[in-house]
Order: sequence, then C-alpha cells, then structure tokens
Amino acid sequence: MTTRTTQTIVRFSAPFMLPGFDAEQPVGDYLVDQDEELLEVSSRLAWRRVAAFIHLPAIGIDGHTHQMAPIDPADLDAAIEKGHQLS
Repeated sequence: MTTRTTQTIVRFSAPFMLPGFDAEQPVGDYLVDQDEELLEVSSRLAWRRVAAFIHLPAIGIDGHTHQMAPIDPADLDAAIEKGHQLS
C-alpha cells in the first residue's frame, strides 16, 4: 500500500492537553506530521489518515530536548476544535 507523510503547522491559542501527555502544552505553533495511506476507490484516489505525530516543544520555544510524540488524529482534531471554541 502506498503511504505519504504531510507536515502542517497547527496553532493552539490556549494551553492544551492530549491523552498520553504528562503535562499541559503551552500556547504556540506546533509542527504536526500526518501519515496517510492511499485508498483506491472506483476511479478515484483518496487518502486516509492513519497516524499523527506532534513535534514538542512549540516552534520558537527553546528547550533542552525536542521530541516527536504520537497522537491519535481524532484527539488532535478535538483539541484544535476546542481551541477554536475558546478563542
């Protein structure tokens, strides 16, 4: 199966918490990698998101360590939506 990875920047305007995180993350812009697999349906091509990873800390925040943490794509969508409702 063919896969691809896309990278986007997600802006959180309020501190946020995702399942599996030990601490709340601060406001900021975060790089998010999303892995997708190709679906061949009839005569159309479509991509289905199968994994997501967030780069910590936020862009521009100096930290001693940088990590890429796996996150559930649905949890990411919910956190983004919650942030939009708060702003």
